[in-house]
Amino acid sequence: MKNTPMASLLAALPLALAFQAHAQSPAPADKLVFGSNWYAQAEHGGFYQALAEGTYKKHGLDVAIKMGGPQINVLQLLLAGQYDVAMGDDLQTYKAVEQGLPLVTVATTFQQSPTVLVSHPGPKTLGDLKGKTLYIGQASETTYWPWLKTKYGFTEAQKKPYTFSVQPFLVDKNSAVQGYLASEPYTIETQGRFKPTVFLLGAYGYPPYAQTIVATKTGLDAKKDAIRRFVEASAEGWKSYLKNPAPGNALILKDNPQMTQALLDYGVKALRDARLVDGGDARTQGLLTMTDARWKKTYDFMVREKLLSPKVDYRSAFTTDIVDQVRVLP
Repeated sequence: MKNTPMASLLAALPLALAFQAHAQSPAPADKLVFGSNWYAQAEHGGFYQALAEGTYKKHGLDVAIKMGGPQINVLQLLLAGQYDVAMGDDLQTYKAVEQGLPLVTVATTFQQSPTVLVSHPGPKTLGDLKGKTLYIGQASETTYWPWLKTKYGFTEAQKKPYTFSVQPFLVDKNSAVQGYLASEPYTIETQGRFKPTVFLLGAYGYPPYAQTIVATKTGLDAKKDAIRRFVEASAEGWKSYLKNPAPGNALILKDNPQMTQALLDYGVKALRDARLVDGGDARTQGLLTMTDARWKKTYDFMVREKLLSPKVDYRSAFTTDIVDQVRVLP
């Protein structure tokens, strides 16, 4: 057959269609591994929600959440390259930077620490616990205990070791016990059958953020746009989770079979009531936001209590470059 212009056009058509289909196919998703700081729980809900609802996928990401636990050193695995981003906290990151480790915080889940002191009914303010027996763990020595001593005059004489059981507290009605907002108060209500008084340290001025998102400096340089999209998608996940947590909770229960629906419900209510995620600067600047001024407060507290060398540059542990680009309002 004579090769007419129409014949040439028809012959080229399959090639053109194949090229067009290839051009329109979506780009492969960027893979990110996110290491959590504990077993899956309500405090991780927004991240699981973003996974459950396909929000990460919508932002061009293939995210895997690796659940933490008591034997898992999250930041060590981050430094070893096993994670791309991980849950951390301000004090821990500052100490790592002091030791020359290349970590940097890019966002925060909670606008204030969920650390609490829980007492029997009676005390009205945190200062009212002065003189009472306090069941406090060893880790407090390098976190909130120096702050409590300086601000409220608490003493070593009133402190007893916390053995991760609330039974001594339940027996001693003139005592208080350390805990986390969505954990020990629930245990006390169910085991002690009374509603305890809960003092949220962040609400009284304890300065650190909590459950931050941390990367290595080299990792951030290599995957900055993917990490920015991760933060944005996570913020959207948290906004959705606080409205309807069911999708995220289904994944949490799958990841952590020891979790119960009742504890998840309690945790979500505690997060909402205290506005840990959507309070503070997040109200006006967007979820997961951080500020330079707030980091400076944490730095000043640590230096004052001799928890950190004053030679550390307070800006070396964080960057607001990413959260300044993300604005997901509650």
